Amino acid sequence: MKHLLRNSASPLTVARSLAALAAATGLTIGSAMAQSAAPVCGPLENHFGPFDYHTQKQKLALVEQFHFTPQVESLVGGKSSAAVAGDLNYTLKAFPNHHRALMSMMRLGEKLKVSQPDGADYPVECYFERALRFRPQDSTVRMIYATYLFKGQRALEAQRELELAALAAGDNALTHYNIGTIYFENQHYEQALAHAHKAYALGLTQPTLRDQLKLRGKWKDPAPAPSAPATKTD
Repeated sequence: MKHLLRNSASPLTVARSLAALAAATGLTIGSAMAQSAAPVCGPLENHFGPFDYHTQKQKLALVEQFHFTPQVESLVGGKSSAAVAGDLNYTLKAFPNHHRALMSMMRLGEKLKVSQPDGADYPVECYFERALRFRPQDSTVRMIYATYLFKGQRALEAQRELELAALAAGDNALTHYNIGTIYFENQHYEQALAHAHKAYALGLTQPTLRDQLKLRGKWKDPAPAPSAPATKTD
């Protein structure tokens, strides 16, 4: 995932702090963020949706046929930047956790060097807040958001998102591999190694991350598992 901007202390920073507090107090992440950030980033209720990108793909055809076209996704074609932002905005209101649309909105902000492109209802970062308010356990959204935060020199916040992504991933080897790759791309080699070990222990065979760590001199073989104590026999 090669993607992402910086904002100083925004209301979203407060929302993330409340999310951490929620974890300590037993509230859900979504409810804590909704209490603080919903007025900033708007309600999720929409005339069409919101739908889950993972589980309601039957609703995607209409949106992708008219709004999230290949030209809009790649930010090329005959449309103005404002029209592209409008199409991405429509897509992300209908499907707040639409991974590819989130990546395109992020890249559009980068391309234009603005926090809120003309044609978008909210700042770029709001679309991450909305996606996570909608589906807090979506680890892919958290990984894309972490990339955005790393590019904005907000490493501690990015690491927090990756930690939450790892918790949501459980024993999903590919997710741990992708988390390791994001850490590697941002020169956090110790964390990259830990997630590479996790992914390979879970059965993933893709060698690229291991090879990249080796090229940087950062690869270490995992410690051998402790042997079971010998049982005594009479």
